[in-house]
Amino acid sequence: MLDTRALLLAAAAAAGFAATPSEADALTPLSMDLSIDPSVTEGPSVHATLAPSAFERAPDEAYEPIARVTNRRARLQCVPFARRESGVEIYGDAHTWWRQAQERYETAATPEEGAVLVLRGYASANRGHVAVVKEIVSPRMMIVDHANWLNGGEITRDVPVMDVSEAGDWSEVRVWHVPGRHWGGRTYDVQGFILNILTDAARADAIADHSARHEAQLGAVPLS
Repeated sequence: MLDTRALLLAAAAAAGFAATPSEADALTPLSMDLSIDPSVTEGPSVHATLAPSAFERAPDEAYEPIARVTNRRARLQCVPFARRESGVEIYGDAHTWWRQAQERYETAATPEEGAVLVLRGYASANRGHVAVVKEIVSPRMMIVDHANWLNGGEITRDVPVMDVSEAGDWSEVRVWHVPGRHWGGRTYDVQGFILNILTDAARADAIADHSARHEAQLGAVPLS
């Protein structure tokens, strides 16, 4: 008497279907020729034939700025904008920021993303400007966001700043002029870069101050 499997195979054969492959056939791997895409293996890839120079960054002269005024009605000075964007809690005129940062925040002579660029004012020591470093393009170019650079309280983003110092040490820079789409003619002295990292002493003071305020709150007697 035929079992159910035999009956199904006989019906499939009668209908013209191929027989079920044997267990030996099922375990036979596909041919390697069939498992490889000929379009991938025919000759080296495009990237494999590129010269090393093709992977090098383009020179600064080839950089295409996308600097733009994003808010003409912000009515912001550079200080509150830099404080908000960087998290560096310093107040007062921009020309005082570098002095205030000493012993409180870590500082650097070269740009770092998120740091505050501190410029010494053009033709006057009592003028200053602060901006926030957004990106390092090359050893001698960075991108900043800042406010009131055009003296209209506006916010400008993605602005290139170029190191023009003879030593290449970021002590002197030029700033991209957004309305004219060219490098500004003035050279500005750089005091340095303020990082949003408290010094060890400032961190210890902050912890002590927090502890003192916490203890004062615990010891306070509520009014009846």
